[in-house]
Amino acid sequence: MNYDIIVIGSGPGGYVAAIRASQLGKKVAVIEKAELGGICLNWGCIPTKALLKSAQVFNYLSHAADYGVSVKGEIAPDFESMVTRSRGVADGMSKGIQFLFKKNKVEHIQGFGKLKAAKTVEVTDAEGNKKDYTADHIILATGARSRELPNLKQDGKKIIGYREAMSLPKQPKSMVVVGSGAIGSEFAFFYNSIGTEVTLVEFLPEIVPLEDVEVSKQLGRSFKKAKMNVMVGSSVESVDTKGKLCKVTIKTKKGEEIVEAEIVLSAVGIETNLQGIGIEELGIKTEKGKILVDDFYQTNVPGIYAIGDIVPGPALAHVASHEGIICVEKIAGKEVEPMDYGNIPGCTYTNPEIASVGMTEQAAIDAGYEIKVGKFPFTASGKASAGGSKDGFVKVIFDAKYGEWLGCHMIGDNVTEMIAEAVVARKLETTGKEIINAVHPHPTMSEAVMEAVAAAYGEVIHI
Repeated sequence: MNYDIIVIGSGPGGYVAAIRASQLGKKVAVIEKAELGGICLNWGCIPTKALLKSAQVFNYLSHAADYGVSVKGEIAPDFESMVTRSRGVADGMSKGIQFLFKKNKVEHIQGFGKLKAAKTVEVTDAEGNKKDYTADHIILATGARSRELPNLKQDGKKIIGYREAMSLPKQPKSMVVVGSGAIGSEFAFFYNSIGTEVTLVEFLPEIVPLEDVEVSKQLGRSFKKAKMNVMVGSSVESVDTKGKLCKVTIKTKKGEEIVEAEIVLSAVGIETNLQGIGIEELGIKTEKGKILVDDFYQTNVPGIYAIGDIVPGPALAHVASHEGIICVEKIAGKEVEPMDYGNIPGCTYTNPEIASVGMTEQAAIDAGYEIKVGKFPFTASGKASAGGSKDGFVKVIFDAKYGEWLGCHMIGDNVTEMIAEAVVARKLETTGKEIINAVHPHPTMSEAVMEAVAAAYGEVIHI
């Protein structure tokens, strides 16, 4: 049972690496203990977007009169049907990976994979049977799971993680969401949109704290306008689950406050799946819960590699996929360049959506740049006005001396579909003048990028 490459884990890092390796003529196997596609396809990126789409449709119907459309009868969310649709979308995507494996002659080995030696993986199946497989190269892509805080232990019923949040048996009337990163904010938006009373708690001064502060403040305003209770600079100290409702003790600047809710969703980040996979026995180096790798994802043990959430860098599906491609192309002897981690787009699928790449304004100032900043509000966008969703803006940051595009930050309707322009432009070292001179279609949301750049250079027309 010898292979050129064995991949442990079939998430967006693992399955992409496997398929690309097969395209390069390698004999490849993927070891997966659960569903193909990993957390992203089955319990993360894809099913959450299906839920968010259901919330968006409900919101459209609820505000149909604003668009001159009369909808007769009661409009109500069907939570169980939303969950069923979401699970169906995820199942379809997982079956798609099965098809791609067959098409590309990638072998799927069902079971739990553990490193036994530098070139050997021991696989334990569901019945406990063990079998060894060998490969010249082994790629670890085991991903991550919901992180637990000592004072916020998940019981899967009243205190839950993101996985349970996608498949609750019924819609809760009230919920406290702890943590306002992408996962927390998306679930807070979803449940709030369909009528659950949501309290969003964030320890830092602003929600979505990794974003530019202006973006964070805008999302905070949008959430509050949607009647969500947003508590920043606050921390959950304890949760009493003994009664019918959870009693959540929250420490704020003004003192302690108790909020009652049916469900507490812990969205305080992720922790890597490194337990029991044999890295300690082989002496693979780790730091702060992450496997240390070189620019092409080889560990300190020759022939063993690691990609995705288990290595330093952003824990994003598209990052894992690109790391997997770089890794196997290097193994295959192709000329490849290391990942530019400074040009990774991030997206949050709330309403309004958030998309960003590069430095925030504050980060650019802290790095010593003299900057030009341009901002174009969607209140001045014809397409946003026609669409009835004018919250948000596009903000760009340029180096005043050399014209380098340092960062781009968007919040608004469909901005996750727009950020790639900035990513590609930064990759190609495009100047602001070139963006201004590139004709953007009108009316579109995307022309706001050009307008924001024009604002940075004092040439904006429409504000």
